[in-house]
Amino acid sequence: MQYSFLVSYILVLIPIIYSYKQGIGIEKEMLINSFRALIQLFLLGFILVYIFKIDNFLWLILILFAMSLYSAKIAKNRVEEKFIIGFLTISISSFIVLFSLVAMQIISTNPNQFIPIGGMIIGNSLNIYTLSIERFKREIENNKDLIENYSAVGASYKEAVNFAKKEAIKASLIPVNNMLQTIGVVAIPGITTGMLLAGASPMTAISYQLVIIYMLVSVNLFSAMFSILFLLKFKESEIFYNLLSTNTKQKSTST
Repeated sequence: MQYSFLVSYILVLIPIIYSYKQGIGIEKEMLINSFRALIQLFLLGFILVYIFKIDNFLWLILILFAMSLYSAKIAKNRVEEKFIIGFLTISISSFIVLFSLVAMQIISTNPNQFIPIGGMIIGNSLNIYTLSIERFKREIENNKDLIENYSAVGASYKEAVNFAKKEAIKASLIPVNNMLQTIGVVAIPGITTGMLLAGASPMTAISYQLVIIYMLVSVNLFSAMFSILFLLKFKESEIFYNLLSTNTKQKSTST
């Protein structure tokens, strides 16, 4: 099966052709990204051969640190917030969960466990960070008058936007909560499928999958919490000023 997987690219060509024929406009992006994924995964496979031979734990930490930096760069481009907010959120959330797994002896610090699990955690933290920030800002944008009313009766800015924080955290937990409800009934998840295809026993595959699912629940919560915490820490005055100035302009325009 080493090269037969290339035939599966037909499954990518179908939506590309459909997008082109219907004028949807995403065929170029999909084509580029599909080849990018191919190159990146081949490079990953090549690099992992050498990473799995590393016996220095410090080097493994530096690799995860570099992954966090790159994820923070992507996060900055997605939500247009300060780099430091994304980096602190992703790195702190990821390392708390990762080292908790090591401390509980669920995974070891061997490269073949530490790096793939760490990468999975960091990637998920990136997704939750962008989701939380966007939802938080949308809640603020849609409830400007409510926040202004809270502030008028003496509430601090953090108190005034507490409802938006709750909604953002709640929204960030929806995907993993849905997964908890449907896993094993609607779908066999990726880790389980991969291990079964590799010849592992079903119970072994399921035990690893449960660790991954529970791990995601935790990193989702930490990422959502820290994203709002650091956003308010670094941009509280700026957000509050923009909110009040926007409301003032809207009221003056309406009068």
